[in-house]
Amino acid sequence: MAEPQKAPNENLNVLSATQSVIREALQKLGYPDEMYELLKEPLRMLTVRIPIRMDDGVVKVFTGYRAQHNDAVGPTKGGVRFHPDVNEDEVKALSMWMSLKCGIADLPYGGGKGGIVCDPRQMSFRELERLSRGYVRAISQIVGPTKDIPAPDVMTNSQIMAWMMDEYSSIREFEAPGFITGKPLVLGGSHGRETATARGVTIMIDLALAKRGIPVRGAKVIIQGFGNAGSYLAKFMHEAGAKVVGISDVYGALYDPEGLDIDDLLDRRDSFGTVTKLFSNTITNAELLEKPCDILVPAAIENQITMENAHRISAQIVVEAANGPTTLQATKILTERGILIVPDVLASAGGVVVSYFEWVQNNQGYYWTEEEVQRKLVELLTRSFESVYQVHTSRKVDMRLAAYMVGVRKMAEASRYRGWI
Repeated sequence: MAEPQKAPNENLNVLSATQSVIREALQKLGYPDEMYELLKEPLRMLTVRIPIRMDDGVVKVFTGYRAQHNDAVGPTKGGVRFHPDVNEDEVKALSMWMSLKCGIADLPYGGGKGGIVCDPRQMSFRELERLSRGYVRAISQIVGPTKDIPAPDVMTNSQIMAWMMDEYSSIREFEAPGFITGKPLVLGGSHGRETATARGVTIMIDLALAKRGIPVRGAKVIIQGFGNAGSYLAKFMHEAGAKVVGISDVYGALYDPEGLDIDDLLDRRDSFGTVTKLFSNTITNAELLEKPCDILVPAAIENQITMENAHRISAQIVVEAANGPTTLQATKILTERGILIVPDVLASAGGVVVSYFEWVQNNQGYYWTEEEVQRKLVELLTRSFESVYQVHTSRKVDMRLAAYMVGVRKMAEASRYRGWI
């Protein structure tokens, strides 16, 4: 993916950037330095080695991680990603973001995250099954329905969650559907889970547009990234009457100020969310970010809007569907320019909210209709947005800091009541 040139003095490390905003949020809320010392790193970070016999008979050893940021509120919760670039700092930061998402949505969880260094695109179906089961065996002592609840993330899906649930049930010798979320419906999954992140972003776009007095119908939207979240988001916004004028994938971007044919693009995209290779009139991802629009949705990778290109962003609203797409310096620039930012820990909370719904349904053995799930999702995310926006306006802080202040408060208070601080 073509990326903008980064300024040499700009901090692009997601862990240290997350830590700096958590520190500022705690200071604004009046907590002592000891609270930051507790929350700046996960309480637990497990690194595992997973030997897997590949289809050719060779044993390959994979490295996996599981971070549990803070369990003062309740069990930790967070996805498992399969990706060649997974590393310890990223997993730590992602677990901290999960804590913040759960705090913003007022869920009874702390944040967790997991990952395996691998490239699932180069692995067979059976190799992926063996790796999924091997990961669960390696981390089984620290996870469970009341300890730490995994879910899908980058390059994992409901099939991988099904294998993981089956392996955990075999180890524990009882059925435990609440051990993991994002499962197939027939194994205790929830309606609406697959589209939850995109639905949540759609809800955030509606709320942000309302704050700026812009009608959804006819609003111009650019979506950087056309994977699971980005493609569903394009579909939902198109169906709502918005005009999707730009999309991109790892190979390039498409832009048309009159609007793209989203139905055609969805039909032609491959299983990895790529479609731009089929066109000759592409532009770069960096160029797409600066095109005119009402709403810009970075839904790909981190550090896409930086201090180098923030002055050239022409959107009125930036809604972060990806993790960490806007640097802290760029956040400051965009806010000073009057651009409304809906930060990642708020905008992409739909996934963990519906995962929570799935866990609740598993625990009670009673399952909801898709309409019930969607109604509850809208109610909960609307409350979450309004609580962050209220802090943003009343405390006169940017939306990212406001979201961190809302998100960190619950686990800080729970830690204080437990006597940890």
